Amino acid sequence: MKDLAIKFGANLRSMRKDKGLSQDKLANSADIDRSYVGRIERGEVNITLEKAYQLASILGCDVRDLLP
Repeated sequence: MKDLAIKFGANLRSMRKDKGLSQDKLANSADIDRSYVGRIERGEVNITLEKAYQLASILGCDVRDLLP
């Protein structure tokens, strides 16, 4: 299960950087703490489906693009 969170986080980080967004900008748009975005990107937390869809929406992608 941890492996899934790590891969999701890596995909999130890659997509965020491709869009030219900082962790801070993404966090503000998603109304979450910047440190939490960092923890997601490092695979340290399992996020809810709702939050995954919200992040995908902010990044302008399908949530499936963030999944391994």
